[in-house]
Amino acid sequence: MSNPTAAMIVIGDEILSGRTQDTNSNYLAQQLTMLGIDLKEVRVVSDDKTQIIGAVNRLRMKYTNVFTSGGIGPTHDDITADCIAKAFGVAIDVRADARAALAKNYKNPDVELTKARLRMARIPDGASLIDNPVSKAPGFSMENVHIMAGVPAIFKAMLAGLLPTLATGIKILSETVNVAQKEGDIANALGIIAQDNPDVSIGSYPYYDNGTYGCNLVIRTASPTRLSDVTAVVRKTFVNN
Repeated sequence: MSNPTAAMIVIGDEILSGRTQDTNSNYLAQQLTMLGIDLKEVRVVSDDKTQIIGAVNRLRMKYTNVFTSGGIGPTHDDITADCIAKAFGVAIDVRADARAALAKNYKNPDVELTKARLRMARIPDGASLIDNPVSKAPGFSMENVHIMAGVPAIFKAMLAGLLPTLATGIKILSETVNVAQKEGDIANALGIIAQDNPDVSIGSYPYYDNGTYGCNLVIRTASPTRLSDVTAVVRKTFVNN
């Protein structure tokens, strides 16, 4: 049986303009890899309704899970929740349980929960909440689409609560072998190793550091035995000779 699959949609003009660096996709990839959920695609889209809705509808039909980050705050350009409602063809409004969670931030919520802040309690009909232990404003899941904050600390906290609820697969193990040679010099021999071991993924990632060329060869497989065997072949071929 194949592993569950996933895609991520990173939402925000600030990402595309370079003002903010996305770290959530890297963190998500690490967490999913440990659980045996295969992250297949990451898209970055602007704060544009058409772009968000289109990406959500395409990816939710293609993968087991879709994760989003960004665009669920209190300002006018936080439009992700509305886009999710539109993508699924459902209504959206302030929901009592989301409002109650948000109210925990305020001594006098009847006064301090302004119209802008209540935007963070607007949830599409039929969605289930994702707990936010950091700032209380919840994320939510709509079928296989999981909507979370863009702030990294909040994204991580939401993900920690969400991941145990998802179906997982077989964890992929990996080993990295550093080779102090140019990629072009090892390509033929590496290709032969890959051809001889089709059940194991072998990736080559070249680098240049302080005048030195090299490659990190990453061996990936679900089998500890096969990982050990192929890693030994790679080491013998490129490091121990």
